[in-house]
Amino acid sequence: MKIHLVDGTYELFRNHFGAPPKKAPDGREVGATLGLLRSMLMLVTSPGVTHIAVAFDHVIESFRNDLFAGYKTSQGVDPDLLAQFPLAEEAVSALGLVVWPMVEFEADDALATAARRFKKNKSVEQILICSPDKDLAQLVDGNRIVCWDRRRDILIDEAGVVEKYGVPPESMPDWLALVGDSADGYPGIPGWGAKSASVVLAHFKHMESIPDDPGKWKLGSISPGRAASLTASLAQRRAEALLYKKLATVREDVPLEEKLSDLKWQGAHKRLMEFCHRLGDEKIPLRIPRWR
Repeated sequence: MKIHLVDGTYELFRNHFGAPPKKAPDGREVGATLGLLRSMLMLVTSPGVTHIAVAFDHVIESFRNDLFAGYKTSQGVDPDLLAQFPLAEEAVSALGLVVWPMVEFEADDALATAARRFKKNKSVEQILICSPDKDLAQLVDGNRIVCWDRRRDILIDEAGVVEKYGVPPESMPDWLALVGDSADGYPGIPGWGAKSASVVLAHFKHMESIPDDPGKWKLGSISPGRAASLTASLAQRRAEALLYKKLATVREDVPLEEKLSDLKWQGAHKRLMEFCHRLGDEKIPLRIPRWR
């Protein structure tokens, strides 16, 4: 079997900016929620899709905000989008899918925990992390755990991670720490760009293994002068770099209760009809192939 682990936060954002706006009868904006619901219905009715779970950042802030003041928050997010997070979780649950609403942790952490847990099951042929988020590339394992960008229909396996970022999945937290991630709010280390980080980490794998002496680098594509400046910058900000790496590293210890069998889609709940009526869309229930 294949398991599809969906980044519900990404899907909701994608539909907020991609799906047409829609007002519910009570005046609320619900276009992103309905777009997400249609997207999940398309997924569950696709051939070979049987086991699914969807993780949400129920609260955008997490434990990482306690570690770094500049980490991403809900500030600046469209209020119409923020208001739809509870609705989106209600919609996906009514469709009959497992929902993981994260508060202390992030959606990425739930996906990582599930991937680590279920890959141990011999009946699992492949786990697809449904998100293009580069943070999740660290979870990729050969062709058994892959990232799937559903919008562009692109699968990224381990070879694909190396091709795209220049480093293997295990080095992605280091790469993100050095380069920075504007989406998550940490700046990276001055002087370190994507190319230099890829070249150095492809050789040393982790920032802790990068020699303080640039003379020991012996990387033909990086000049001695460039190596010296990169080394100096990292040495001056090593504590920051290690903090950014901690921010970039997904947690695999989220207390998820569900067993593998719980992820099997058994059909939509009858409450989905009332939910769609409340949001002013009577067409979605007509497309449900199976009800509980």
